[in-house]
Amino acid sequence: MKFALIACSLLGVLAAPLAMAAAPVSTVTDAQFAEVLKGDWRAPQNSARDGYRHPQQTLQFFGLRPEQTLIEITPGNGWYSELLAPLLKDRGQYIAAVVDPAASDYARKAADSLKQKFAADPVHYGKAQVIEYDPQTPAFGKPASADAVLTFRNVHNWVLADDASAMFKAFYTVLKPGGTLGVVDHRAKDGASVEAIKQSGYLPTDYIVKLAKDAGFELAGQSEINANPKDTKDYAQGVWTLPPTFRLGDQDRAKYAAIGESDRLTLRFIKPAGH
Repeated sequence: MKFALIACSLLGVLAAPLAMAAAPVSTVTDAQFAEVLKGDWRAPQNSARDGYRHPQQTLQFFGLRPEQTLIEITPGNGWYSELLAPLLKDRGQYIAAVVDPAASDYARKAADSLKQKFAADPVHYGKAQVIEYDPQTPAFGKPASADAVLTFRNVHNWVLADDASAMFKAFYTVLKPGGTLGVVDHRAKDGASVEAIKQSGYLPTDYIVKLAKDAGFELAGQSEINANPKDTKDYAQGVWTLPPTFRLGDQDRAKYAAIGESDRLTLRFIKPAGH
């Protein structure tokens, strides 16, 4: 009995640091979030997705602060740029990292579109920067120069292209010690084989965690903010069957609209202090 009590006490001591590990606190106020979420510079089709993407809760989970230097990896049409650039423009720095336009016609069009978006609205995007990277040998700035790196629904593309390991290592390099890596992506069923399902756009949580840990990160938190239990993850056209893509067109469109956007994992990693 005495041994059991001692063992329990030791377990309590060992567990204490983990239990006391505090999540980063976002210092962006509710009023500031409300202002950008209602901003008339946002594309209507982007605002319409707020109910699926939960931007305020997601950015709060990642510990967003207005003074951060933050790099968003492959921001696409700038869905999160519309929120992050205005929130960081006064005290921080928003950086959009896009694939080198020379890599493909798609990359060129994506980069040009984002640059035009920023140039057309200097009030909200005047301080935003765009940097270009090669996915095979990625670099995102000077080592230890960023407070946060965020990426939304991109890891599955890097896995398909066999670029994921290099990308996570580059995130680690550019982040300051103690910096945050935030990842959102389509979540596969537990136990799913990456090779069996990677063409579907879904990825197992443990696979992404391993990518990050292999690069040197520590898993600091998981959230169900972007979960969708209606998503059965078994569609012939993968995740792109669901909105907003609707790859099957009008076939069963109402059914897929009722499911909504994909079930998504939301993970927060940190670069350990002193690294």
